[in-house]
Amino acid sequence: MKQTRITYSVPYVLWLVFFVLAPVLLIVYQSFTNGSGQFTLENYQAYFSSSTYLKMTFNSVFYAFIITMAVLLISYPTAYLLSKTKHKQLWLMLIILPTWINLLLKAYAFIGIFSQNGSINHFLSFIGIGKQQILFTDFSFIFVAAYIEIPFMVMPIFNALEEINPSLISASHDLGANRWQTFQRVIFPLSLNGVRSGVQAVFIPSLSLFMLTRLIGGNRVITLGTAIEQHFLVTQNWGMGSTIGVVLIVAMVIIMILTGEKRKKGGRRHEKATHKVV
Repeated sequence: MKQTRITYSVPYVLWLVFFVLAPVLLIVYQSFTNGSGQFTLENYQAYFSSSTYLKMTFNSVFYAFIITMAVLLISYPTAYLLSKTKHKQLWLMLIILPTWINLLLKAYAFIGIFSQNGSINHFLSFIGIGKQQILFTDFSFIFVAAYIEIPFMVMPIFNALEEINPSLISASHDLGANRWQTFQRVIFPLSLNGVRSGVQAVFIPSLSLFMLTRLIGGNRVITLGTAIEQHFLVTQNWGMGSTIGVVLIVAMVIIMILTGEKRKKGGRRHEKATHKVV
């Protein structure tokens, strides 16, 4: 039995080594080299001493935070209402369905919607407001990014809500709590693990967006992902591009640690949530 487990784990280990560990180590190695392949700390010195790179880092974190908060404000009520509907699996499939469409196709679709001759501006002209510059703005970038990320926030929150024991909600009502108190002291605390997973699934990819910054933001929004693309594909400065990549990886690890699931032994978490109602 043990030999069988080892045999089946070989493909998994090889995948991790060649497609996860090896690329990360290569990026770390290149971040400490210059154009001649010699060891140097110049890339990190240039990064942390440059106001441009530091501002770019702040912009990446700021926009990722805004996108995550917008997605959370939409996704939690959606997941909550979805868990109460009759045909929840059908509605859930409809929410997930847009993820089957290629990201590039969705981006180009929004270019057509938000452009000067798009459907939004046609509607604004029809009601007398006139055409507005919607495309290549912060609003359009955040809107499209949030739209694309919503399914990845809805799913973990929905799963967390579905895992809540209905008897806990019944006990809350029996103890005299109204619907808002039950939600505030029982449902929401027990769904926090889903919220944390959703924040990870949205915030981390939002840190490295680069295609949407070009197509929707019109390069007005400059993030770390955009800088990495520029250094690898345009300036050919792989050392600095790798340095920014390392900073991005560290930022992602920090986010994963901060939003990691905090488990408690036994059923103390459920008991604590129920006792708060009293």
